[in-house]
Amino acid sequence: MPETALASLATGCVLGLSAGAAPGPLLTLVITETLTCGPRAGMRIAVAPLFSDPPIILAVTLLLAELARFSWALALISLLGCAVVLQLSWQTWNAQPPVPGTTPQRNFSLRKGVITNLLNPHPYLFWLGVGSPMLMRGWKDGPQGPLLFLAGFYVSMVTAKIIIALLTARSRTFLRGRAYVLLLKGLALALAFFGLLLLRDAWNLFFSTLP
Repeated sequence: MPETALASLATGCVLGLSAGAAPGPLLTLVITETLTCGPRAGMRIAVAPLFSDPPIILAVTLLLAELARFSWALALISLLGCAVVLQLSWQTWNAQPPVPGTTPQRNFSLRKGVITNLLNPHPYLFWLGVGSPMLMRGWKDGPQGPLLFLAGFYVSMVTAKIIIALLTARSRTFLRGRAYVLLLKGLALALAFFGLLLLRDAWNLFFSTLP
């Protein structure tokens, strides 16, 4: 397997794990459904991005393809990606454990997950500033890199949410345990590293536009 393809896979796995384990609206819904309806309901929420994200990715990637011929636009997008990832890193580092709701919602778990994700601005910002630019850069070397990035991202993200649902079902103290806190700290550092890489890309693209 080419080195660039392995890098795409590793990047997708790290970003997916960060998206899956970090507190947010979807993870809160995973935990709420797990506590009120059982782990199967939480697992149905965990797979919701597989249904809600494809139209987001398609729309954002088509938009970026139109802007790809402008280096200044790519520089701004890389800068936006840097800001998004560094903000996620800061939020993950300082994150408090998700607080689930108290009202049982026993029907249409998957539908609720899809709607929650579609109304959440984070997926749009992530794919605009980070995900789709990586797919487009990787596509220059063939489809293997982008496909591995997507596979690593979604397998890691969905698996992380499913594991959290199962652990929450077994022990409600898991979210306040030391292991979960250390996981978030490690993911925050990894996100900060990727944010700095995007800042480097923005810097290089900006100076490539100068005469």
